[in-house]
Amino acid sequence: MLYIHIPFCKSRCIYCSFFSSTNENLRHKYIDCLCKEIADRKNYLSDNQLDTIYFGGGTPSLLSANDFAKIFSAINQNFVVKPYSEITLECNPDDLSQDYISMLKSFPFNRVSVGIQSFNDNELDFLNRRHNASSAKIAVKNLQHAGFKNISVDLMFGLPNQTLQSWESSINEAIRLNIQHISCYALSYEKGTKLDLLRKNNSVQEISDDLSEKMFELLIKKLKKAVFEHYEISNFCLPNFHSRHNSAYWQLVDYLGVGASAHSFNGAERRWNIANIEKYCAGLEAEKNYFETEILTQKDRYNEFIFLSLRTKKGLDLQKLKQDFGEKDYNFCLASAQKYLDAKKMIIVDNFLIINEKAIFISDMIMSDLMKV
Repeated sequence: MLYIHIPFCKSRCIYCSFFSSTNENLRHKYIDCLCKEIADRKNYLSDNQLDTIYFGGGTPSLLSANDFAKIFSAINQNFVVKPYSEITLECNPDDLSQDYISMLKSFPFNRVSVGIQSFNDNELDFLNRRHNASSAKIAVKNLQHAGFKNISVDLMFGLPNQTLQSWESSINEAIRLNIQHISCYALSYEKGTKLDLLRKNNSVQEISDDLSEKMFELLIKKLKKAVFEHYEISNFCLPNFHSRHNSAYWQLVDYLGVGASAHSFNGAERRWNIANIEKYCAGLEAEKNYFETEILTQKDRYNEFIFLSLRTKKGLDLQKLKQDFGEKDYNFCLASAQKYLDAKKMIIVDNFLIINEKAIFISDMIMSDLMKV
């Protein structure tokens, strides 16, 4: 699997802590360096065949046809893209004009993820999103009209002044669009973001945990009624429309990440590129290090296995845990989970340890208690 980070945005959302830049003057040079990294690292993965490709950001829908042509050329020169691979593009609704969508259809994209966040214009203004509710709906319909049959939208809950009623309205609008996948995230106040500064200045107040939990419960109830499978803590899909790329992350499949700030994983180490476009490009051009590497210890690997497995509906494979980490870690995990099993917050089904759906709101605490410090 291949992840491609496109770190450009026209404007920054107040909650976003991902690395991005509003300086598009660097874009052409960046794309050339991105292609060089793809070629330089073609042997990072043990297999040069790709099941999934994911363009994330930032705002990948700021790229031009020429940009995409260069990137896909570099991919095809260095990897074998398997038939029926999942190829995803993250998009901003504002970018999805009919002409832009027609251009996308000339490339092998077969999945589109649209960052909508809300169908309430006041909430979108607060988040500093570039689109409004109406343009978001039009963008999705234009994608459908062009023939895209695997569309995901992002929604966000827990916003200051967001009500249970406005949240329900956003869920309803997403369902009415007849899309295949919905990702939903609770608003978080990440250090260094404008949102975090507003909170520190008492300009905004976080909603209560009780209201946030009710929003999450409402989300699960409504999407389940609409036949969406809750296959991962934040992700819901119609049957057979789970994100193959993201699911591979949770299964600890090896992946290559290219671009400034992108992460890679090959089973033994994690590697991440510098979160600076100029330094990233300079390092590639001079063939000097533009990344850091961490060799994973047994404890690191165990903790990642716990955290990623328990995020999913399928849960943690206890047989694989014993096989890969040994009897001692297996016993540690079960002993740590026992209080949650007794309280019915966790269950074991077919030798898989699973967080009960009713306890998902405290899943971070549960996973933390099963991890090693």
